[in-house]
Amino acid sequence: MQPSVPSPPRRVARLLRTSLFAQVAVALVLGVIVGRLWPGVAADLQPLGDGFTRLIKTIISPLVFCVVVVGIAKAGDLKAFGRIGLKALVWFEVASTFALVIGLLAANVVQPGSGMNVDPATLDASAVDAKTGGGSLPSTTEFVVNALPTSFVGAFAENSLLQVLVLACLVGAALLHLGHTRVPKVLPAIEQAQEIVFAVVGFVMRLAPIAVFGATAVLIGNYGLGVIETYGKLIALCYAAAALFIALLAVALRVVTGLSLWKFLRYIRAEMLLALGTASTESVMPRVMQKLRRAGARDDAVGLVLPTGYSFNLDGASLYLSIGTLFIAQAVGVDLGLSEQITVILVLMLTSKGMAGIPGSAFLALSATASSLGAVPAGAVALLLGVDRIMDSMRVVTNLLGNCVAVFAVSRWEGALDLEQARKVLDGDVPEESAGPENPLGADATTGAAGGVPPQPVKETASDPA
Repeated sequence: MQPSVPSPPRRVARLLRTSLFAQVAVALVLGVIVGRLWPGVAADLQPLGDGFTRLIKTIISPLVFCVVVVGIAKAGDLKAFGRIGLKALVWFEVASTFALVIGLLAANVVQPGSGMNVDPATLDASAVDAKTGGGSLPSTTEFVVNALPTSFVGAFAENSLLQVLVLACLVGAALLHLGHTRVPKVLPAIEQAQEIVFAVVGFVMRLAPIAVFGATAVLIGNYGLGVIETYGKLIALCYAAAALFIALLAVALRVVTGLSLWKFLRYIRAEMLLALGTASTESVMPRVMQKLRRAGARDDAVGLVLPTGYSFNLDGASLYLSIGTLFIAQAVGVDLGLSEQITVILVLMLTSKGMAGIPGSAFLALSATASSLGAVPAGAVALLLGVDRIMDSMRVVTNLLGNCVAVFAVSRWEGALDLEQARKVLDGDVPEESAGPENPLGADATTGAAGGVPPQPVKETASDPA
C-alpha cells in the first residue's frame, strides 16, 4: 500500500510552518501589497521592524564576546588570533578599494547624472542636516580611540562591537595566561552563556516575518514606486555594479577556498531575505555567525573577522558612495578629472571606515567627500535623499556577502577552515533537522539556530588550557 501524499494546501501549510525562508518571503510580498494599497496604514507599522532590530542588537554584543573568548581559549594560540586580525584588515582594505574603483569606473562609463543640469541653489541643504541629525564622522584618531572601551559594562551598554572585541581579546588572552588550573570554571561558564544567547536568538527569530512585513510596508508606503522612475538610471547602475562586484567575490572565494558563493547564498537564503526585508545586516549577524561556524570556519576566525567587517568592510556602501559622488558632480555640471577622482578614492577609503552605527552616515561621507573636492557643493548631496532608502538592498547584500567571503578566505589563509565540512554543508549532504512544534524554525534544539547542521567540534590541542 502506497503512503498517502499530502494535498497541495497541506504541503504549503507545512512549508509555511517549518521554513523561515517561506515565512519571510510571504511577509515581504504582503508588506509590498499593504504599502502600495494602504500607505497610511503602512506608516504605522514602523515599530514592527524597529522592535525586532532592537531585540537583535541586545544579543550581538554578548554573542560576539562569548564566541571570541571561547575561540581564543580553545585555539590556545593568541599569536594566531593576531594573525587572523591582521589578515582580515588586509583583505578588508583590498576589497573595499576594489569596490570604490568599480563604482568610479561604472559612473564614468554610464554617467547617471549627466544631463540633469541641477542648480545647487534650488536644493534644500537643511534636509541633509535633518537626515544626519547634525552629526559628523569621526576622524581617524577619534575612530581608533573610540574603539577602546572606557568601562567593561559601557562597551556592552553602548553596543560598540569594536570595544566588545577589544574586551573579548583581553579576556581570552587572560584565560590563556592563567590556564585551566587557576580559573577552571570561567571558560565553561562562558560556553554555557554562549548556548543561552543562541537559544535567545532562536526565540527572537520567530518574530522575523513580522519585522519584514512591517519594514517593507513602511518602505513602500513612504517612498512608493515612483522614485524608481525618477532615479532609474542611477538605481540600475548601482545594482549592476554590485552584481559585478559579487561576481568577483565569487571568483575570489573559488580561487582561495574552492567553495561556491552561489551554494553559500542558497545556504543562507533565509538570512539574506531577512536582511533585505529589514534593510539591516545586524538583524542576521547572530545567525550568520552560527552558520559560518557550522560550515567549517573556526570559532576564533568567525568571532573576529565578521564583527570587525561590520565596521571595516562596507563594500556595498563603498560602491554606493563612489557612484553617488560622481552622480552628484555630473548632476550639477561639475567635471571631475583624474586627480579629483583619485582624491575621491582616498577620502572614501578613510570616511567609509567610520560609518557603522552613525545615523545618515552615507550622507556624512558624501558631504565630507564633496567638501574635500571643493568644486562640488556639499548641499548637492540632497539629490540622493529620495533614492537612498532604495539602495539599502544593494548595500545590505553586498556588505553581508563581502564579510562572509572574508571569513572563509581569512580562515583558509590561516588554516582555520575545515574544507570537508564546508563542502558537505554547502552541498546539502548534511541533513537538516526537521522542524516541529518545539522547533518551529528547523533549529537545533540546543542552540535555537536554523539549519540543523551539527555543531562543529573544536579541536583541542596540547596547549589548550581548558
